[in-house]
This record gives sequence, structure tokens and C-alpha cells, in this order.
Amino acid sequence: MVERCDVVVLGLGAMGAATVYQLSKAGVSVVGIDRHHPPHNQGSSHGDTRITRLSVGEGAQYVPIVRNSHRIWRELEELSGESLFEQSGLLVLTSSPEFDPNDKTDFTLRTIGLAQTYGIEHEVLSAEQIRQRFPQFANVHDTAIGYFEPGGGFVRPERCIDVQLKLAEQHGAILYKGETVTRISSNEQGVSITTNLRRLFANKLVISAGNWSSDLLGKPFDSLLSVFRQKLFWFELEENAGLVGHSPTFILTHGLGDDKVNYGFPALHGEGSLKIATAQYHTASSPQTMDRTVSAAEERDMYEHQVRGRVTGVTSKVVKSAVCAYTVTPDRHFIIDEHPSLQHTLLVSACSGHGFKHSAALGEAFAQWCMRGSTDLDLSSFSLERLKGKSL
Repeated sequence: MVERCDVVVLGLGAMGAATVYQLSKAGVSVVGIDRHHPPHNQGSSHGDTRITRLSVGEGAQYVPIVRNSHRIWRELEELSGESLFEQSGLLVLTSSPEFDPNDKTDFTLRTIGLAQTYGIEHEVLSAEQIRQRFPQFANVHDTAIGYFEPGGGFVRPERCIDVQLKLAEQHGAILYKGETVTRISSNEQGVSITTNLRRLFANKLVISAGNWSSDLLGKPFDSLLSVFRQKLFWFELEENAGLVGHSPTFILTHGLGDDKVNYGFPALHGEGSLKIATAQYHTASSPQTMDRTVSAAEERDMYEHQVRGRVTGVTSKVVKSAVCAYTVTPDRHFIIDEHPSLQHTLLVSACSGHGFKHSAALGEAFAQWCMRGSTDLDLSSFSLERLKGKSL
């Protein structure tokens, strides 16, 4: 027997959960499929907290998307009674002996520039102001510059996914968890999807498979997408550190290059720790073979190179750690486009490590594409065309 529906969504992480929720809310018959049991820790959408900010230094094309997401997170909170979006304030700062105030590639300066262009509420802070207001950055260089966005903060990824999937089921969505897609084909009428347990036929298909996109899609995606293992650390707070209730979400640049950037979150009541992490793009991996544990040597290296002397109020003790994976394109921007050979198919991977903050709004846009073939958001900058001739 072949099951029939309007839309199938492959992958129920950040993008997939938002898409099935928005489709089901609109009355579309939708089936979601995931090889695991979301929310889970095998992809990119876990780790307790994810940064969100209106001034997205990665590019102006993201600003209208994240604005919509903030609206939707609040709507979801009203519907579910869950706390999903915490406006702890966001501090982006550069504290580096190499800082050049005329360097237009500096992430903090880019963030300030976008906020000014788009009228996003913010403050620009001097080194002394940073030290006075944020005790964990007491050691910033005298030339440091900061950007503070009171409307920024963090979202709770596991809760966000769980809430949207539960609401989707309440609206009639069918979710198949623990199933692996083995074949996809299409014709003028629609798309056929085969899993290890069933066959489906849909008018539209949305592929949001994250880490598994390359294996699932083959060429040209096997040369456009790479998976990078990332490590998350929760460092123990020092006694009387005074950070609980007085620390923002942050992104700290302390030199040139990816390995001189870290990010973190507020010290939360009852946790006794501060989450700090980095992103690396030099050693690729695969979801099948990735080491999902953090070693003691990696904990020591993180403290020595990213924390000690830069973030005060924490000890070298790691009370918790986790591994997640980013699926990344050559230019580190998203791919959102119709599949080049599969008809009626929208591809929405990869999100290159900064997708969660945008996922609620993108799910709404993908639902619009399924229903009418266009979206309210301008997503043209994420087309496959821009990556022609490129590879990782």
C-alpha cells in the first residue's frame, strides 16, 4: 500500500519541525519522517540553548527572517505554556590586540553596522563600559568594542522542536520516527518516498535532513556539503562569581580566524555553570562515524585557549559537555532552493551552524512554498545557483 498526502517533510530537526507545524496548522495533510526520535542529540538542534539576535552579522539577508522567528516563538509560547525564547540580552564584542576599528570584516563592527541600518535597538560599548556592566569580561583589552542588543538572547532548541511537533500532531500531522529513507523519485504528478518501513506519495517534498543530506541527495551535494563536529562545554562557576542574573548571551572575538572566536550563554539559576563553545571548520566528519563524546584533553584545551584570562567567574572544571554537528556550505550560508532534478521538491539544508534562530520563520516560509509555490520572505540569496563551480 502507498500512503498519500499533500506534503512529506524529511528530517524533523529545527527546520523540519517548524515546517510540519506550519503546514498542519494551515490544514495541509503532512507526514514527517526522521531516522531518530526528535528532539535528539544526533544532529545540530540540541544543547539546551541557541543564540538568537536581530542584528545577524553573517548578513543582512537574515534580518527579516529572524524578526519573524521572534514573533513565532512568542506565539508558540502562548499556545504551549512553555518558555522557549529568553531575552537575556546579547553582547557581541571584539577584544583583541589585533583589533582594527577600520576593519569592515570584524564581526562586531558588522553587527553594529547592520543594527544601525535596520533600526535595531542597541548600544555600542567601550572597554570600560563592558567591564563595568559584565563582570565575566573584566579582562578585555583597552581597545575592546562591544555591541549590546537588549532584544537578543537564546532559544531552547529541544523544547522548540518538541512543542512544534506536538502541536503539529494535534493539527493532524503524521510523524514517523525511527525510519530511514532509502529512495526518492519524482514525476509530473508528485514525489515517491520509500523508507525501510513504508512507501509514500506526496504532491510536495521538503528535505531538511541536515547532517544526512549529502548521503541522501548525492551529486552535487556530496561536494557542496561538509559536516563538522562541534563541542559544547559547561564550565563550573566560581563561588560568589555573581554571574547568575548578570550575564548575557555573548559572542567574543579575541583574535583573527575561526579559532579565535567563542560564544556562550548566561549563567542560569540552579545550574552552577556557564556554557561556552566554539565553531571549527577545518576537520570534516560524518554523522555515522562522529565521536559523540568530549575528551578530557579537549576540555583542557578549551579552557586554556578560549576561557582562561578571557571569561572570568568560572573554574577549569567542565561539569557537562556535548557534541553537535554543523552541515556547512562553501560560503557558510544556507541552501534553500528547489531540487535541481527532483520535481516538486524543496531543499532546505544546510544551515551552516546558524540556522536555529531562523527556523520558526523559515518553516512558515516553506509551508507557503508548498501551498502556493512562493514565500513572503525573499530567500533568493540562498539559491543553489550561487554555488555553481564551488566545492568544499
